[in-house]
Amino acid sequence: MTDHPRVDPERVRAWLAARSVARGLPLPVEDRGGFRVDTNSADEVKRWVFPSMGTGLKDLARAIARPGYFLKLCGDADELLSALPPGWRIHPPGYLMQAGGTHGRPALAGGYRFEVATAGGVTKVLVFASTGELAASGYAAQTSEVFIYDRIVTDAGHRRRGLGRFVMATLRLARRDMAVPELLVATEDGRALYAALGWRVLSPYSTASIAAP
Repeated sequence: MTDHPRVDPERVRAWLAARSVARGLPLPVEDRGGFRVDTNSADEVKRWVFPSMGTGLKDLARAIARPGYFLKLCGDADELLSALPPGWRIHPPGYLMQAGGTHGRPALAGGYRFEVATAGGVTKVLVFASTGELAASGYAAQTSEVFIYDRIVTDAGHRRRGLGRFVMATLRLARRDMAVPELLVATEDGRALYAALGWRVLSPYSTASIAAP
């Protein structure tokens, strides 16, 4: 079980609302002790994010009978698994993280160029190789409560060249309110990058869904 303290539900809601802005999704609504987003995509119909374990998550897991509905918990995988009936699977781990320092923007590696675009409160950074292929990218969105980073990706063939750091630092320049916290959800691999930049883990972030037949 995790030894991280429970995350403030309002912080989870604020992060999830900003994520919806970043992805053009409906804003989250309170549901059964968590927050629901009606994603309505080909792979995901709805997702629920729970700041902590509760009867609402357990009841919901028993009520869902088909793929496309995702349950997410600010807690470790074992805790989430304990609430699930047979037929559910646990996804690779994630981590809800918050920035803990400031860093200057590193120089962009030779042979790359970048583009920045902002629209509707969402900033996008794209880094291209000399061949024209997309080498790295990322998004950020700010609300009155948080500034969040989303979909920070570096192509496997362009890693270890500082592109991820460059994307993060460039996105950070879009912050309008320095007082609001900076948040993101990292993969296992991404956690090391963000930890090196001074980020700290607020909580494990675990995901489960029913496996497709």
